[in-house]
Amino acid sequence: MPQLAVIVASTRPGRAGPAIADWFLARAKDHGELDAGLVDLAEVNLPFLDEPEHPSRGHYLHPHTRRWSAIVASTDAFALVLPEYNGGLPAPLKNALDFLYEEWAHKPVGLVSYGMGSAGKHAAGMAEQVVTALRMRPAPTRVAVPLRECFGGEAVHPNEAMESAAHGMLDELTSMTGATREEGSGVR
Repeated sequence: MPQLAVIVASTRPGRAGPAIADWFLARAKDHGELDAGLVDLAEVNLPFLDEPEHPSRGHYLHPHTRRWSAIVASTDAFALVLPEYNGGLPAPLKNALDFLYEEWAHKPVGLVSYGMGSAGKHAAGMAEQVVTALRMRPAPTRVAVPLRECFGGEAVHPNEAMESAAHGMLDELTSMTGATREEGSGVR
């Protein structure tokens, strides 16, 4: 079964990301087509990019980069759970993406955004530009979580649009992962 990593992109104390990621992870497990697991960038704990060589060369000096590379290389698809901070994506996510290059290539990625005003749609747009430059394949359907309406008491209260988008994104990631595996693309 293809591996899906649900990545919590925020490392901020008091963040909503883990609860939203848990909600999406539960949907992925119920969907049943992907072997889904959680990756929290706060636990990965990457410093700001500190490798002396360009990531496209794949020559990693530091153990933290080799660990991150192994996680990404062994995963078939990703769901990035990202907040919108001041109209953009969080720095830890951009940093984590920039640490690697070939490991991301041709792999499907879904964007699960959240925020107060736009439900993270601006951050998702910025993230899509970055993942496309890394040669990833964004799923057409995005999940947008409006925090004011759908989050409280450290729990997600999904609306119908969120549930429908999550199911649609998981269908797309499943289909895209299957196509990637058939093409023999992606890093293993």
